[in-house]
Amino acid sequence: QLQLVESGGGLVQPGGSLRLSCAASGFTLDYYAIGWFRQAPGKEREGVSCISTSGVGTNYADSVKGRFTISRDNAKNTVYLQMNSLKPDDTAVYYCAAHLVNTAFKSCVLRTTEYDYWGQGTQVTVPS
Repeated sequence: QLQLVESGGGLVQPGGSLRLSCAASGFTLDYYAIGWFRQAPGKEREGVSCISTSGVGTNYADSVKGRFTISRDNAKNTVYLQMNSLKPDDTAVYYCAAHLVNTAFKSCVLRTTEYDYWGQGTQVTVPS
């Protein structure tokens, strides 16, 4: 019953923008930090960004810092990843994941092993 569903992926020209959504069903995200991860063919899955339960704490990979913005709307049980100035290197399957944490923890981590629930992924393609 617990499910995360990513949406918003697609083909975008270099320099373009895209907003990914991660919607939860079957549970509330209030007690979960949320991470966005991506995996390109032949590469390891890497952390992109994460956000704490309240949204006060965020982290970004160096490769996306300044271009991507993570946000959450707990009332909608949804987390977003706004991606601007997209590059071909951003091409990957993007996954959102939920990590059950104490709400007193005002931060988040970008380690795949920490996350409990994973979405199925959405493809983002930025052609060269």
